[in-house]
Amino acid sequence: MKPRFLFGLGLLSATALVHPAYGAEDARTLQIVVSKDRQSLAVYDGDKVVATSKVSTGKRGHTTPSGIFSILEKEIYHESNLYSASPMPFMQRLTWSGIALHESNSVPNYPASHGCVRMPKAFAKMLYQMTERGVHVVIADQPLVPQPFEHAMLFQPEVAPAAALFSDIELRPSTAAFLPQAQPVQVATNDVASLPMPQAIQAPSVDQAPLGILITRRGLRENVRDLQGILNDMGFATGTPDGMLGPATVQAIEDFKKAHNITASGGLVSPALMKAVYALAGKGEPPNGEIMVRQNFKPLFEAPAIIAEPQEALGTHFFTAHTIDKVNGKADWFGVTLEDDLSRDAKKRFGITSEEQAESLDAADRALDRITIPDDVRRKIRDLLTAGSSLTISDTGIGPETGNGTDFITITNRGALGKSG
Repeated sequence: MKPRFLFGLGLLSATALVHPAYGAEDARTLQIVVSKDRQSLAVYDGDKVVATSKVSTGKRGHTTPSGIFSILEKEIYHESNLYSASPMPFMQRLTWSGIALHESNSVPNYPASHGCVRMPKAFAKMLYQMTERGVHVVIADQPLVPQPFEHAMLFQPEVAPAAALFSDIELRPSTAAFLPQAQPVQVATNDVASLPMPQAIQAPSVDQAPLGILITRRGLRENVRDLQGILNDMGFATGTPDGMLGPATVQAIEDFKKAHNITASGGLVSPALMKAVYALAGKGEPPNGEIMVRQNFKPLFEAPAIIAEPQEALGTHFFTAHTIDKVNGKADWFGVTLEDDLSRDAKKRFGITSEEQAESLDAADRALDRITIPDDVRRKIRDLLTAGSSLTISDTGIGPETGNGTDFITITNRGALGKSG
């Protein structure tokens, strides 16, 4: 039986636990969890608590947004550009619109900030020393505890090749004297110059940054981009596939519909049109999902995915790869499930009519069961997987907070985006 995600109670106190400093690689596996209900923060390494503190999140009218973030920028001393240059020592930025973790002299046991997460001075300084850019931060109403999780859909690393065996190598005689006065003896050696360098003893590759992976429902941009590529191949010129509905793309769609006598309703890029284009191009059913990959806060690649039972909400689930064993091709994953606030518009846009699966105790299992991605994409991720890599599954997908210089930012409750203090 697969483990389920639990809204755990955790070890959450008002004082920090003493813990040795973390190096850059060690910090990759840390995860910060903020509970707005308890006004508390816990730092996890896997499912182990390494530090805790009280905090003060956003007050009424300036609520701190809930969701999945990562540390984008760190400054020992920073001043708010929204609230009269208010000091924000040991600032760790979560969004470019103004949400951050930082020290404050006012950290009561209730929400009091303008959207940021305030921390006591000693803890803010210690946390600043423990973390690096890219460390994940989960903010939720309820306390969450990362749980070990196994599922066939979760990515595993490439197995490191075994060292080459030399049993079939032709040996040539050579002489060597092992002691100064000893008689030379013949020993068997191999002609090194004629041998290929075994893969396992080549110089190690440069350490790669963790991956940020998002699996979500397809939006208009992804559909338009693929539509442009297919129409180009069919002789209806759209220009460079960029996901934008420019004049050339609009004209190409109209020309395609006229040429094939298609009268699709429901907007210019309707499901009926997509289905017709894919069918006539011999590409089967159009995908309804997308997998996007980022590294070093920049887009790396993306590809189509299939989400079964699209009428059911996926929910929001966040997984992190803690340890990577390339000898055995094994990654240890930990994860949390967040409560999500799907808007009526989002449900209508994606055709979601039920949230029953997303609200079940095994919601993460059921979401992973429904997702299919291409084998070549899985292999590419497998080759790049490192400790600290993350996977987010979300219905609402890439939002406006995800952009230049960010990992994937998933907002489950918008709160006070654009505020800080």
